Amino acid sequence: MDPLKALADAERKPYWLDSPARPEPRPRLDRSTRADLVVVGGGFSGLWTALMAKERDPSLDVVLLEGRRIGWAATGRNGGFCMATLTHGLANGLERWPDEVARLEQMGVENLDEIERTLERYGVDCSFERTGELHVATEQWQLDALQEHLSQIAGLGLDYVPLDREQVRAEVNSPTYLGGMWDRRGCAMLDPARLAWGLREACLRLGVRVHERSPVRALHDDGITITLRTPLGAVSAPHVALATGVFPPLLRRLKHFVVPVYDYALMTEPLTDAQLAEVGWHNRQGVGDSANRFHYYRLTDDNRILWGGYDAVYYNGGLVRPEYDQRDETFLTLAEHFYDTFPQLDAVRFSHRWGGVIDTCSRFSAFYGRAHGGRLVYAVGYTGMGVGATRFGANVMLDLLAGRPTERTELRMVQEKPIPFPPEPVRSGVIQVTRWSIAQADEHQGRRNLWLRTLDRMGLGFDS
Repeated sequence: MDPLKALADAERKPYWLDSPARPEPRPRLDRSTRADLVVVGGGFSGLWTALMAKERDPSLDVVLLEGRRIGWAATGRNGGFCMATLTHGLANGLERWPDEVARLEQMGVENLDEIERTLERYGVDCSFERTGELHVATEQWQLDALQEHLSQIAGLGLDYVPLDREQVRAEVNSPTYLGGMWDRRGCAMLDPARLAWGLREACLRLGVRVHERSPVRALHDDGITITLRTPLGAVSAPHVALATGVFPPLLRRLKHFVVPVYDYALMTEPLTDAQLAEVGWHNRQGVGDSANRFHYYRLTDDNRILWGGYDAVYYNGGLVRPEYDQRDETFLTLAEHFYDTFPQLDAVRFSHRWGGVIDTCSRFSAFYGRAHGGRLVYAVGYTGMGVGATRFGANVMLDLLAGRPTERTELRMVQEKPIPFPPEPVRSGVIQVTRWSIAQADEHQGRRNLWLRTLDRMGLGFDS
């Protein structure tokens, strides 16, 4: 099908949020009040923090403030890959924390296991499927890299299964696949919006006071109590957890470490039984290819295909604007790549197209910290793999607020900070040169040019 025709009727909104299951918003904060803990941000990071704070101490008075609607930003716009990785992929963890990576992987699997148990405990229906993820190679250099990766992780005890050309096509039938590997336990598929709404309901059941449409405009610290002001009210508390992602931080130092990158996705109409049979996909894994500019894709519970990735767009100046959520050039490219990957689905059209902003940092995985004498904590910089890792980050923030060392807070990954980005306009120049170089690497069998090799030596190498 002509990609333009296939996109013609696609709604310009996130598929997950376009649902009759979306709950009515909670009331705005419209008065002054006090609490024991204030969580700022109603995405996964904030929801997990509020929920687990009440689980740790049911007597705590916890307030969660969300500037728009629960789950409206990156939380409701991602692919729904709930991964065990805490380091934005095992390769990134091996590069940055080789001495800790075995424990980090174990902790990541434990975190994913606990997510699954939490959903069962609170009855959260978000189409959670522990299917794992296929990493597929579409060029020889990618296949070589996957084989090298398998040799590197052989001693870590992970459930990775190598697949040759016939085996990977028996899982998902695409003529582009040369081979791959199946991470069988390290990823679950889910509906991210329904997860967020389910966590909201769990928070409310435990007594968390949730206020939507209540953006925090100012922060004041008198040395004992931190007061957060919204347009109609204020809340004061001895402890604050910031879970605001890429949006303008209440803590100024964070703006040096985090930049906004836009990611885009398409959703197909539901596949017929015959169309699904042409693809196979009996084990319903998430799939990611192994290029630097990679695609990610998966089945929904009604057998649509979400197709996203490839372009990671930084708009010069680092601005976050609603109009950036739509980028027709990228949607057209994604549609073309979809039909290249699945030519047998040339009659399938797209129902939704959308984009969203990701908080990324120079190490491509979350970092953590304290401010205001340890009474304010933050976790930020997840770089697009935060569906699962935000729960770990929430535990880190609560550990930091408690002020007692834990196994989590003793990790180098938790104690270290990423290298800050240079100021604008140098920042934009550096990022755009890096994006161009990454594209060139994909065009030249993965060979990294001088610029990328320099970044590698500085510990800033892009790994996925």
